Amino acid sequence: MTRTCFLLAAAAWLLSALINQPVSAASRGDEPAAPANQVAFINQQIESAWQDRGLTPSRPAEDGAWCRRVYLDLLGRVPSVNELEQFVRDRSDDKKAKLVDRLLGEEYLAEYARNWTTEWTNLLVGRTGGATRDSLVSRAGTRQYLRRSFQKNKPADVMMRELVTATGSCQPGDADFNGAANFLADKLADNGVQATAKTSQIFLGMAVQCTQCHNHPFNEYKQNQFWEMNAFFRQTRLEPIRVARNQRVARIVNRDFAGEGGDPAKAELYYELRNGKLKVAYPVFVDGTSLVSLHADRGEDFGDSGYLSDVNRREELANLIAASDEFPRAMVNRVWGHFLGYGFTKPVDDMGPHNAPSHPELLDYLASEFRTSSFNLKELMRWIVLSDAYGLSSRAARGNESDDPALGAKPLFSRFYLRQMQAEQLYESLLVATRADESLDYAKREQMKEDWLAQFNTAFGNDENGEATTFNGSIPQALMLMNGDLIKQATECKEGSFLHQVATNPRLGNAKKIQLLYLAALARDPAKEELAISNRILQAREGDVPAALQDVWWALLNTNEFILNH
Repeated sequence: MTRTCFLLAAAAWLLSALINQPVSAASRGDEPAAPANQVAFINQQIESAWQDRGLTPSRPAEDGAWCRRVYLDLLGRVPSVNELEQFVRDRSDDKKAKLVDRLLGEEYLAEYARNWTTEWTNLLVGRTGGATRDSLVSRAGTRQYLRRSFQKNKPADVMMRELVTATGSCQPGDADFNGAANFLADKLADNGVQATAKTSQIFLGMAVQCTQCHNHPFNEYKQNQFWEMNAFFRQTRLEPIRVARNQRVARIVNRDFAGEGGDPAKAELYYELRNGKLKVAYPVFVDGTSLVSLHADRGEDFGDSGYLSDVNRREELANLIAASDEFPRAMVNRVWGHFLGYGFTKPVDDMGPHNAPSHPELLDYLASEFRTSSFNLKELMRWIVLSDAYGLSSRAARGNESDDPALGAKPLFSRFYLRQMQAEQLYESLLVATRADESLDYAKREQMKEDWLAQFNTAFGNDENGEATTFNGSIPQALMLMNGDLIKQATECKEGSFLHQVATNPRLGNAKKIQLLYLAALARDPAKEELAISNRILQAREGDVPAALQDVWWALLNTNEFILNH
């Protein structure tokens, strides 16, 4: 039998067995009490919504499933077998809290910062920002700024201010390098229309992009509000672009804004209504606060000045965002959505009266607590991952089949919603599961990942800056997973690899070797039927244990259960 036939047979046998296995099984043990007031309030609010709708939640997830989940969500990769076994063997009541403390602490700081750098790089500049020669964004500069910010656990409001008000060069190595400038670098064309839309979307949770041309047909956002928000960016300029190392380099500067009437003392802008008439706009925040009202004590209309010596409009905007109710709500909604699969609104960045949150009191409470914590992102994450909702099984119960946001329902979080790993998580998880490329430094690892992701995201058809990605089983996806270079590298039984260490260990029986492969890939032991199938593969290989285990390993890494966050 050829190698290809063995691989196909292994995949068919194991996949058929996995179809009937729950993605995560239920634990019958009691969960420890919530360790903080915030966690207790989350639990109370979520449970109250279940009771109101007559839902029975799924049971708590198995320890292995929860451990895999929290590593994926906090660090962006699955746990190693040693990390998994250390958690599962811990019998203390506060084992989850202790693990979260470790994952958010110094021991895993580099991985934590790398994961959230990836998340926010994609959010701020997209997956392709800085990836092409004609891009104004330095992807390396963006990552450097974000990585250092997350290493310091920089408060979310400080990051927001730095991103919204940034000046300087986007390119590392320049004397005035400021990695935060990359957020706006490619969004200042067309008088900052994209800067207006993305700032509102990310930091206020408001989808206003279509209101630049007309009032929104389905929500309360008006055209004048878009251009009043846009007026805050009119002092912002891109200096003449130079070329360095075949890459265009942008520099953001502040300049006086003369207004479209030519008078910086009254720096107005005009926008066109659908009937062709022009209307004037000055800087006014989304809550109706104008710079004129903020600076009323400095003279009539002082706040409309375009002179930087009078008013720095972006700094004023950052102050207004930080003081607003929308900012902490938007941040909480986004972070909650990262961990639970859905935010309190769908999508997470379209909030407002037109799109009521599923749990309004909980959202308001967490926003208030987030502000009280000085916008501490790690604390917000801790509250969420220690909640009962985050700890539920992904297997639906008889009483909660209707809780399915994928079918349009508001999320009630009565079970953990299955979702595909992000491309970056899959890459990192394959490296951890197989112990590949452990000797590479950070820069080389990141470059290899970027090269692989460029192909992966094309084949997987991801939308730029999309809120979620979905594995849909398309032919390009299947071919990439089954035949891509990374999978080939990950399943090689070469000396030093995880597979080689397992396959050639004389102290381990075949059943134990198979168990270790399942733990590494799926964070669980094989079921009896799966173990029997694996043994048949061993028999078919006529004693060639490394080759047989390679077949099993390849099949496991190509299962939906490995690809899914469950």
